[in-house]
Amino acid sequence: MSHTTSLAALGAALLVSSSAGATGFHEYGQDFVPRDKTEVDLSGYFRTRGEALYNLDLDRGLQSNGQPIFPVAQSDPKAQTLTHWDMRWRTDVNVYAPGSMVAVKARIDMLDNVALGSLPEGIPSASGTQRSPADVVRVRRAYGELLLPFGFIAAGRMGTSWGLGMVANGGDCLDCDSADAADRVAFITPLFGHIFALAYDFSATGPQAVRPNQNRTIGFEPSTDVRTATFAWLRWKDDETRLRRRRAGKTTVEYGSYITHRWQTDDVPAAYLSTAQAVDSFANGGSGVTARGFRATAFDGWLRLTFPWARVEAEAAFITATVDQPSLLPGFLLRDPAKSKQIGAVLQTDFGPIDSMFTAGLDAGYASGDPAPGFGVVVNPNAKAPQNGDLDGPQANPRRDNRVDNFKFHSDYRIDRILFREIIGAVTDAMYARPHARVRLTRTKSAELSATTDIIGSRAVEASSTLSGKAPLGVEIDPSLVFQTHAFLAALDYAILFPLAGFDNITTGQSGKPAQLIRLRLNYLF
Repeated sequence: MSHTTSLAALGAALLVSSSAGATGFHEYGQDFVPRDKTEVDLSGYFRTRGEALYNLDLDRGLQSNGQPIFPVAQSDPKAQTLTHWDMRWRTDVNVYAPGSMVAVKARIDMLDNVALGSLPEGIPSASGTQRSPADVVRVRRAYGELLLPFGFIAAGRMGTSWGLGMVANGGDCLDCDSADAADRVAFITPLFGHIFALAYDFSATGPQAVRPNQNRTIGFEPSTDVRTATFAWLRWKDDETRLRRRRAGKTTVEYGSYITHRWQTDDVPAAYLSTAQAVDSFANGGSGVTARGFRATAFDGWLRLTFPWARVEAEAAFITATVDQPSLLPGFLLRDPAKSKQIGAVLQTDFGPIDSMFTAGLDAGYASGDPAPGFGVVVNPNAKAPQNGDLDGPQANPRRDNRVDNFKFHSDYRIDRILFREIIGAVTDAMYARPHARVRLTRTKSAELSATTDIIGSRAVEASSTLSGKAPLGVEIDPSLVFQTHAFLAALDYAILFPLAGFDNITTGQSGKPAQLIRLRLNYLF
């Protein structure tokens, strides 16, 4: 067998949906098979979700900044329930050239998370239709793949994911709301029973100028470019192989790790900051260039053990970063650099034999914290430093505080439905335990009905980050009823959160009251 043929065989063994594309390094090229003519493959889904959210401000009063921790009705702040519906149509397009060497792929989202009833035409009460949003179509990915005798080359804007999706997450799940993508050139090759990958990302390119008489631009401050280089290696098996080995009573061991480094020499803050008046920027004849000296390095390890009766999977990451000059104002320099050390880890387990009607497990996670007030989920360079009693805010406050040490899980790595997903926004500065169980109620050849229940207990790593200065955050119970066929999925989700001392209002003496959520999810697959 020639080396080119063996690479194609490897690609056929790598698991990826026929969707546009690969999000993990292990997924590239699985669909490379000989073709006599150009072929086009379409897949995707239409999703609509409706939800009712009850008391997500927890009736615990206002933060120190005078705002509730979750939006409330302006006409009646005592009202308890907010409702919402949204939708998304996602299409993955794969175009294959004749032969077995070239493919071009794209992911397109239409009406992405657009609220039903939004953008009425004219006076709302008299509107008979809805206007399309300005970004009615979003091209999430567009890239090409090439099979060579010694590996795969991929180039373009592509999804990026790794391990359990704790850090890098392609947003491929049916209930995901965001996604990571990289403008990347990558080389992937199989060697010695492993997959090795090198990637170079154009993470950000500095200010652009229009080229004369061309519909193109050019970056004219190369020192402000942000670039990322990644090396990864892993041992991986596809779902069919793992299932076959489970049925044979064998254990499958998979693992991988990566190191990635990002850097930027200079910066132009005026290109992305909104200020009340122009600083020394291009607008008033200045260069706007500020020395930055940013560099960050991340290490990540992933392990999956698939036993005949269980799955145990874990991921851990360490990130360190330094910003030599954290000032955002040209000509105003800070004396000390900003630094960061962050640690995150997750564990997932499922116990139960193949095709069992009942499975259960215990998940857990840890995200390092920062002693600054607030959890630091929302990144807003213009935001003021948080005070004790604030839920969020920047974790650095130069010159007094030049560290940002809270590790933040990807927003699509979800462990619950209220506390971290809706109120805080992501898992950060926290540890949690999550026992869960699933029971299959009925199954036919074409459909299945199942029920699940999760219980999540959590506490802050740094008590000073919470609203009250106390570590316990809450206990949440999340049951679901799920019906699915090969082309349709419906899920009815419920959640109730019992907030703990971390949400107490130390100014008014109020304690948080339980919050509830009901969500109906409908997914039409093609």
